[in-house]
Amino acid sequence: MIIPERSLKNGERAVFRLRELYGQYGYTYYKMSKFEEYDLYVRSKSFLPSEHIPTFTDTDGKLMALKPDVTLSIVKNAKPASGALEKVYYNENVYRADSGAHGYREILQAGLECIGQIDLHAAAEVALLAAKSLEAVGGGDYLLNLSHLRVVTGLLIAAGASEPASAALLTAIGEKNAPAIAALCRQWNIGEAYRRKLCQIALLRGGPEEALPPLRAMAANETMAAGLQELTDICALLGPLARHVRIDLSMVDNASYYSGLILRGFLPGLPRAVLSGGRYDSLLRQMGKDGGAVGFAVYLNLLERYGSEEAGCDVDILLLCGPSVSPQRAMAEAEALRAQGLSVRVERAVPEGLKAREIREVV
Repeated sequence: MIIPERSLKNGERAVFRLRELYGQYGYTYYKMSKFEEYDLYVRSKSFLPSEHIPTFTDTDGKLMALKPDVTLSIVKNAKPASGALEKVYYNENVYRADSGAHGYREILQAGLECIGQIDLHAAAEVALLAAKSLEAVGGGDYLLNLSHLRVVTGLLIAAGASEPASAALLTAIGEKNAPAIAALCRQWNIGEAYRRKLCQIALLRGGPEEALPPLRAMAANETMAAGLQELTDICALLGPLARHVRIDLSMVDNASYYSGLILRGFLPGLPRAVLSGGRYDSLLRQMGKDGGAVGFAVYLNLLERYGSEEAGCDVDILLLCGPSVSPQRAMAEAEALRAQGLSVRVERAVPEGLKAREIREVV
């Protein structure tokens, strides 16, 4: 039986579209259990969005956890062949603390991971798939923000910032807080020239052609230059989709996790990023594995708010049939509409809570 796309919720529709997209690029489907041994997350807490993890004891007395993250499980089990890449995609539910509700919430994610010897092509392909993922779930109106941690850390190295100063400045840069950056530079005796550059990096945002030239002009060492070159090359390899890219180097809020390219995707009308990811080689090293890794996740639960006028309808047409309407006529009217591809519900009265795009009366 073929399920019409229009009868699916936004998140369900996105799963089908993304699976097809990732399969076209040779990614294979990764399926995991809802549970992992709690010890995996204890060893990797710095890579998790929250320390609060739902746990339980299984029948063997082993402490288990409802998975708060997919990437950790994929990296744990990754065994890329020498010189090759392991490319997988997934759609999974994860379970995370909800500070607003003082409990846990279930989040539907789809995404992909590319693990092994990451070169420019592999990184650019992931950025391309991030752009195409946003296009698949939201149409042509989207923004893909790109950053590169080496650009920012390179500038901090050039400025002579200590480790505590760098940590504080990264927080201020992530907040785009120029007064805080200035105050921290004074506190840590960082010169005026670097204060200006750090403020410029925090506040600069624009398309590649607008943002990259002034950044290249302030490259202070090889670390910065290498990060900027990779950003430049990735934007060039995105081709026409680069028009959706915005360079935003303030995306440094997870510097302990990411080690290079950072991705964040937005759709109009949604207050938060629906896609996030980047390069995370440090996680592989923490797990004793060689090589690098880059990937992203799409937060499908947020899509239920996207295009909400149509997505919020339970049915296209509610057909209200009066008492004089025969069952034969009611069925004939409904079937004629369904033959046009519409979803139809037949009732004598409007059901409480039902959302219909249109209500038609048959008398």
